[in-house]
Amino acid sequence: MKKLFLLIPFFAAALTVRADEALTPLKVEFPPPVLTGTPVPAKLGNLEAPNTKLPPVMVPAGVTNLAKGKKVTSSDPAPVIGDLTLITDGDKESEEGYFVELDRGRQWVQIDLGASAELYAIAVWHYHSQARAYLGMIVQVSDDPEFKKDVKTLFNNDDTNSAGFGVGTSPSYLEKNTGRVIPANKAVARYVRLYSSGNTANELNHYIEVEVFGRPRP
Repeated sequence: MKKLFLLIPFFAAALTVRADEALTPLKVEFPPPVLTGTPVPAKLGNLEAPNTKLPPVMVPAGVTNLAKGKKVTSSDPAPVIGDLTLITDGDKESEEGYFVELDRGRQWVQIDLGASAELYAIAVWHYHSQARAYLGMIVQVSDDPEFKKDVKTLFNNDDTNSAGFGVGTSPSYLEKNTGRVIPANKAVARYVRLYSSGNTANELNHYIEVEVFGRPRP
């Protein structure tokens, strides 16, 4: 009993130090902006204003992109264009050869980080050479590869609940070179799954890159 009494204050002190550690804005590298073709008007009730400025995600030291080079699986294992490895290869340009095109309807991609980690942000780049919005976009994390238990939803713009995960309150937004950096709020998970259901230009689904910023579990 005496040993246990001595260990408890030490453990509490360690937690306090981690909670009070310094935070700085997450630095994300963006590709150059490239817009081609005629923009397709996006008429959505939950569309975010084009020039909306989002607050930075604050992170502690030691946070890195855990998704780089990690395995990607999908509801469409044979993409129309590209290979699933492109999603975590580090290239964010939007030209031919940099993006994956999945089939019509609701599709998902899933990243296995290799181990459960403390997550701070998910950065997503869909096809951004044209100002289009992706529909039914949902981002979830879990330690269960089947996403049947202990699932946490970080982003959901499915305002009609077509996916059955609940009515989404996140905004739809027009794609651009800065992608979308989604706070993960220190969620602990090994797997990241991203859904979409076409876009305002066509019914197909596209991914250029997904970065998952986090660090090993404490």
